[in-house]
Amino acid sequence: MKLGFIGLGQMGTGMAANLLKAGHEVVAYNRTAAKAAALERLGARRAATPAEACQGDAVVTMLADDDALEEIVFGAHGILAALAKGALHISASTISVALSRKLAAAHETSGQCYVAAPVFGRPDAAAAAQLFVVAAGPRDAIAHAEPIFQAIGKKSFILGEPAESANLVKLSGNFLIASVIEALGEAMALVAKGGVDQRQYLEILTSTLFSAPVYKTYGELIAERKYQPPGFIAPLGLKDIHLALSAAGELRVPMPLASLLRDRFLTLLANGGEGLDWSAIGQLAARDAGEI
Repeated sequence: MKLGFIGLGQMGTGMAANLLKAGHEVVAYNRTAAKAAALERLGARRAATPAEACQGDAVVTMLADDDALEEIVFGAHGILAALAKGALHISASTISVALSRKLAAAHETSGQCYVAAPVFGRPDAAAAAQLFVVAAGPRDAIAHAEPIFQAIGKKSFILGEPAESANLVKLSGNFLIASVIEALGEAMALVAKGGVDQRQYLEILTSTLFSAPVYKTYGELIAERKYQPPGFIAPLGLKDIHLALSAAGELRVPMPLASLLRDRFLTLLANGGEGLDWSAIGQLAARDAGEI
């Protein structure tokens, strides 16, 4: 397929590289143009504007937040104006339910196709084509997107319509991950202050009832206090919790734990955590206990 790829951060670079390795033709755009250099060496062509990345069968966006995606889609030389009728926009970004709904309507009005396909996985999974894709949108559009999902991911989960249901799943999943990080941080602070080695404690947990990858990945980061370089930066964690709470407000679903997590992220950022991995909220309990 002839594809455009917009957004070459830690996740997007790995995803675009795997599309190239799968034999797709990729035209890549990033606001910081130098980030496309590694992909050019793999055979990608660098686009000077978002519009130049929208001349093929589909364009994939992997951007940080709602503002960045809105600018790319609705701005001058943006996706909405440049994408051909019948062509496909796949949004892999973690965005609000409201924006996903807006994008679906705008693309339909323009005669284009839109699929929401946020992914679960950190940058190492993106580089290894081991992401989990959660996709929603029109059936024909999803079928058209399947080769893209196969190139970037380990498994795809198809929800059907409406498109924003995929974003709701993604936000709820990130809420759960943040909940695990907070709970791990509290539990590990407790046993450490009681004289138990945190690494041995983590081995006990992950070898018995808590063998899921999320406990292993984030437990190790907390035990090692390895919050740099970030795989997912703390301000984006706060952003996702805000988006989950916004969706919950619209649907009238109380989420008291999400409100606590929002405050934990605010505490981290207020104390210089802007450049840390979001798992650094797991160190707050140890700090509160006087262990750091």
